[in-house]
Amino acid sequence: NKGGEEEEEEEEEEEEDDEEEEDEGEARKKKTDYFSELSDEYLKNVDENSVQHAMKVAEAKLADMSPDMSAIEEYRKRAVEYKARLADLAEATKIRDDKKKTLDALCSERLDLFMKGFTTISMKLKEMYQMITLGGDAELELVDVHAPFAEGIVFSVRPPKKSWKNISNLSGGEKTLSSLALVFALHHYKPTPLYVMDEIDAALDFKNVSIVANYIKERTKDAQFIIISLRNNMFELADRLVGIYKTHNSTKSVTINPHALATAHIPAR
Repeated sequence: NKGGEEEEEEEEEEEEDDEEEEDEGEARKKKTDYFSELSDEYLKNVDENSVQHAMKVAEAKLADMSPDMSAIEEYRKRAVEYKARLADLAEATKIRDDKKKTLDALCSERLDLFMKGFTTISMKLKEMYQMITLGGDAELELVDVHAPFAEGIVFSVRPPKKSWKNISNLSGGEKTLSSLALVFALHHYKPTPLYVMDEIDAALDFKNVSIVANYIKERTKDAQFIIISLRNNMFELADRLVGIYKTHNSTKSVTINPHALATAHIPAR
């Protein structure tokens, strides 16, 4: 078998040599045919040096024009890389589109929840402000209705018998009432178990202190309020009253139950 394979290889080599000889013979024949067409007069006038120079130039150009066969293999490699990158791009694009859909859904949900809360708080704010001021009006407006989260909210109120004003243009007492109305509206929308308020009644007159105190007293059914106050018509409604005082360079406190104290029997002296 080995000897047969060697014979076949020798036969193939002989066939290749025969083909090369045939190609060279055809080339020489074409060259002979070309020169046979030229006249003797033309051949006499031909400068051999010029012809050789022209042949060298033509051969140099031909060498430059010969194809780089390695470029085909490089092209195939690049084609494989391109297909792999194309698949990666398609996968990345799909992931991006899925994430974008998720983001759009979350943004839409956030907007819906915000607008629902904004509407509820706006309506409750109007109600709270009317109750506290006995006839005023309040309103929340979006600066940019098309992009609610971009610019913020405008808080305007109309105190009784007055015109509409931005909260920044109100007096101290009017600002306090407006802020309290907003706090109570927020409490209605999203209740919390504990509120701490520091002298919210400092800029209010007696009537408004009583209105706010009674409303807070009503809200203590479902929340606890810790209020720092110096107004008697505020702290008299408290369930527990903690007094803070200073003596001998130290701070002390005393806690009493106003209702128990009011109903306690005090013996006559």
